[in-house]
Amino acid sequence: METNDLQAQTNESYQLEFKGDGKEFFGILLVNWILTILTLGFYYPWARAKQLQYIYSHTTLNNESFSFLGTGAEIFKGFIKLIGIYLMVMIAFFLFVRFAEAPILGAVLLYLVIFAFIPFIIHGSFRYRMSRTSFRGIRFGYRGDRKELTVQFFKDLLFTVLTLGIYSSWLAMNLRTYTHRHIRFGDVEFSNEASGSEYFLLNFKGNILTFITLGIYSFWWQKDIFNYYIDNMKLRKGDQKVIFLSTATGVDFLKLLVSNFFLLVFTLGIGAAWVEMRTLRFMFSHIKMMGNINLNAVSQTEAEYNDAFGDDAVDLFNIDLI
Repeated sequence: METNDLQAQTNESYQLEFKGDGKEFFGILLVNWILTILTLGFYYPWARAKQLQYIYSHTTLNNESFSFLGTGAEIFKGFIKLIGIYLMVMIAFFLFVRFAEAPILGAVLLYLVIFAFIPFIIHGSFRYRMSRTSFRGIRFGYRGDRKELTVQFFKDLLFTVLTLGIYSSWLAMNLRTYTHRHIRFGDVEFSNEASGSEYFLLNFKGNILTFITLGIYSFWWQKDIFNYYIDNMKLRKGDQKVIFLSTATGVDFLKLLVSNFFLLVFTLGIGAAWVEMRTLRFMFSHIKMMGNINLNAVSQTEAEYNDAFGDDAVDLFNIDLI
């Protein structure tokens, strides 16, 4: 009903696209790999910044590109912090196992420490990444509260442990809705209406049908997850709003994932750059935006933030944020 009402009052046009090229991106990755190896890993922050700058600059809305304003130096500072914390945790783990002679307890404590950092990592990553993202000169921002996020995370983590993992769907969606509703693009507010119960049922169905069909339904399961993520996102600016709709189908995902697999296999991994570009192009081409927010009327409201610690940690632990 909301979609039909919005279609009736829509007077703005939005065209979201990704225009990255596999050959260009491969050139960036190749140079990054060589310099990272030659510098024993210290070039990684600059490599990361160059990749993000390329991806953002080739993502467009109405033919105008986004910008990633972060620098290698900023990411390097976060990288050093992350390495320092990682070394301290591993030394403490080694000493505990060595002198307490309790490797199992030591491993449990190690995982607890890692989990303890997750809300800090998520909060820091969103603060840094959003403040370093801009469109038409207007910065994004993140206004979440670290203490509030931490309390919610550990409450949901406790329920997840007590339910033997069943509550993990609620944990994931609570994180998603909390972080998304605290994202700003100037004076435009993001929101997300995903729920743990819907996400649990979606994955329950996906697991069952994938098993019954000997894996064939997995492509439709991926489509369902992607559609659920996109369809629950919204933008608001006063009484104006924009909704997101996914147009992807199971067949679309089947074609993408199978072709990406063969591209990686037959190029012995060299095709990874093309796979990433094809995947991003696929995702953005299947996101439809409808609404009445005038992009020309968006005002700057967000401050800068240059601590990239959380952003580096997200890469290390491979946490899916968006």
